Amino acid sequence: MTPTPGSPETAAVRSMFDRIAPRYDLLNRLLSAGVDVRWRKAAASALGLGADARLLDLCTGTGDLLIEALKHDPRRKGIGLDLSEQMLVRGASKLRGRGLAARAAMACGDGERLPLRDRQFDGALVSFGIRNIARPDEALRELHRVLRPRGRLVILEFSLPRGPLGALYRFYFVRVLPRIGGLVSGDASAYAYLPASVERFLRPEALGALMTEAGFEGVTWQRLTAGIAYLHCGARPAAREDRRAA
Repeated sequence: MTPTPGSPETAAVRSMFDRIAPRYDLLNRLLSAGVDVRWRKAAASALGLGADARLLDLCTGTGDLLIEALKHDPRRKGIGLDLSEQMLVRGASKLRGRGLAARAAMACGDGERLPLRDRQFDGALVSFGIRNIARPDEALRELHRVLRPRGRLVILEFSLPRGPLGALYRFYFVRVLPRIGGLVSGDASAYAYLPASVERFLRPEALGALMTEAGFEGVTWQRLTAGIAYLHCGARPAAREDRRAA
């Protein structure tokens, strides 16, 4: 199964990512010319948390962003959550290979119903996964729930640039990328889904508004690589007792 762009079904998302897991990391580097590495570094830095922060990486895939965030301090701990068991298997192997298994774990779960306690994390990350959740508004409310007061949320997601550069990029994204992705992964439908899902997903300002509606404050977004991707940031408000003390 391949999910429907714009209204992805949970089972189809899981099936698609299970299928492409063996070539997922290779294709990320190849199709982005390595720029995705810089994007993840920017996302991890945008958290701006203390050294001993506890982190959640939703839609973790093979754990690249979680690993990047953990590298910022040896006292940090985290959980990577994803629907795809095949992605999680590879992510767990990477954690072990980098000596991070004692500080992080991989878990299977749905972003709309996080199997996690309230106020458990200092920071949450989502990279290139929020558009694959059928109800992103519900996922944002769940992320708000599991963050502690003043906890930070950072979302990294694709967008389509406008203007002349946008037309050139759209040609690559719609015509070239699916062919390369399909050839290397053996799953043409999955890499046709990618540009279609980006095209139908919320514009950056609309995603920012959705974060605000979910209860996050100080929501901002910044363009990366001429608008190919955007970095959204927000925070769960301070607890009432903290506000009175201030």
